Amino acid sequence: MNKRKGKDAHLPLGECITQAQQILRERFCQQRLPNRLEGVEAQHKHLVELLKRTAIHGESNSVLIVGPRGAGKTALLRCVLRELLEEKDAQKNLLQVHLNGLLQTDDRIALKEITRQLQLENVVGDKVFGSFAENLAFLLESLKKGDRSSSRPVLFVLDEFDLFAHHKNQTLLYNLLDVSQSAQAPIAVVGITCRLDVLELLEKRVKSRFSHRQIHLLSSLTFAQYLERVRVQLSLPEDFPDLKFAEEWNAGIKTLCEDKSVEEVLQRHFNSSKDFRSLHLLLTLCLSRISIAKPAIRPADLLDTSRLCFADAKANMLHGLSILELCLIIAMKHLNDVYEGEPFNLQMVHNEFKKFLQRKSNSMYNFEQPVVMKAFEHLQQLELIRPVDSSSAKIQREYQLMRLTLDHSQIMEALQKYPQCPTDVKQWAMSAFA
Repeated sequence: MNKRKGKDAHLPLGECITQAQQILRERFCQQRLPNRLEGVEAQHKHLVELLKRTAIHGESNSVLIVGPRGAGKTALLRCVLRELLEEKDAQKNLLQVHLNGLLQTDDRIALKEITRQLQLENVVGDKVFGSFAENLAFLLESLKKGDRSSSRPVLFVLDEFDLFAHHKNQTLLYNLLDVSQSAQAPIAVVGITCRLDVLELLEKRVKSRFSHRQIHLLSSLTFAQYLERVRVQLSLPEDFPDLKFAEEWNAGIKTLCEDKSVEEVLQRHFNSSKDFRSLHLLLTLCLSRISIAKPAIRPADLLDTSRLCFADAKANMLHGLSILELCLIIAMKHLNDVYEGEPFNLQMVHNEFKKFLQRKSNSMYNFEQPVVMKAFEHLQQLELIRPVDSSSAKIQREYQLMRLTLDHSQIMEALQKYPQCPTDVKQWAMSAFA
């Protein structure tokens, strides 16, 4: 009876919306692992077998997981580790060390992090080592079991693997791969990278110690599957407290995904990136628009949030410029058109601006040279223009060569949205001649 009551419970609309937002935000932001990854069954099986041989049988291995950003490289590894740690032997023995090329920027920092993650700070103490290899060998030796019969297997995960190739002499990679090949201790080295040419970055001695095993992840997702994933991601679970609200919500989401304008928006996202993190950002923005007054996601919400996601940050910056700064940008655009993208300097831009003033005979835009220079410097601070090279800093400011970092379409689009833009300035921008 109580169970039936719980299922048939009708919560206030505000509470239903709050709970729905909480459930969906957790789903989008916490990136919970699915029960199984779709479309990568062969790669999953290959990686499981490889790491089992290290964790259970003490065999050393090395492998690279290669694929574009958002393809699911880290998710694949996490799913494999979850499955692996369900094995009793692996759970007791396997140690993990996770390094990231963005954080461990040199071998000294990496070694300190390895020591911390293996909890061997007390063992190392104040010992002085002659080389990186000696230090690493000592750490691995310290992991021998109580009976000293064998070492505990260690899994080294190197995220952003290509960045480790930029370390001096690639000492970390060399020593890890050397240990994995020489059977001094059972270790598995798993590199994660989005660079297909990563092996070309390795020195010969490092490359010769690598197993050359590579697991490639390339998204084979079709748009129909992507659309279904959107529907599933936005749907509420069966155990939602208010069954009636959940049914209405899920029916609304199904209708939303069948809407032609929504399909067009999602097709654009699918074509630009199949990364589910960017999709989750879009859906989170949609979710934030839900309220008691508007208790469902509408196609218009998806269209608006899509515009936000695809908004051009540089073009948006133009909306906050003064009329003088906007005029200088238009003068630069004309110089780019006339001289086919060749660099320009302040003097050339000012001359172009003066031509416009002479044609219009408008004293409203008549600015002194120091004011124009100040506006030009502000555009440089905003990085809308940049110097051609750093050596030009010695040249007088008026004659330093610059390039415009905006293209024609960005300028024209920004002009249409510029608040109360004077008609003559718009006409000048649209004219084919300076």
